Amino acid sequence: MNPLNTVAGTIIGGVVLAIILIVATMGSHLIVDGGASLIIWLHVLAGITWIGLLYYFNFIQVPALADAAADEGGPGGAGIAKYIAPRALWWFRWGAALTWLTGAAYLFHSPKYDFVDVFRLGMGGDSFNQLSLTIGIGAWLGTFMLINVWAIIWPNQKKVLGMVEASAEEIGKAKRVALLASRSNTLMSIPTVMSMVGAHHGFVM
Repeated sequence: MNPLNTVAGTIIGGVVLAIILIVATMGSHLIVDGGASLIIWLHVLAGITWIGLLYYFNFIQVPALADAAADEGGPGGAGIAKYIAPRALWWFRWGAALTWLTGAAYLFHSPKYDFVDVFRLGMGGDSFNQLSLTIGIGAWLGTFMLINVWAIIWPNQKKVLGMVEASAEEIGKAKRVALLASRSNTLMSIPTVMSMVGAHHGFVM
């Protein structure tokens, strides 16, 4: 059976191909810090899923639904709200959770970082740690974004999508709250990525 026929098959195929390439190219170096490499790999994959969907919602779905609502003779946005949004939100919120959990796991596992010092922004030890400050900024922003997803965006989207009962007034308010929380996450994602990349690629030495 062709693995490309299903999403699950495609993901499994990608993982198998990645493992083959790792074994083929790493050789005797494969066991060196393999645990941290696996965690950061999962962290990046989850982060791509989360932030990719965040950008999809903000750059594509929300403007498209606004255009659909303004188009009196068009098909409307009911199909998106019924079939696309719930599925996208499932991947979105669990991508967010897995991104944070794998990031935390990496901070615990890696000898480069101290989990507590990172969340103290490098000011938890005897001397200031610039590396912990850089990664810590991203960790705190990512934490705020995760809270936004689960405590603000998802509860309000359930009202908007009719998953929980809500009056027209409550739905209107929920749309606005979810939009602002989502836009806040989009804003924070930019310095978050900067901090994560900077901690590993030369912003600090």
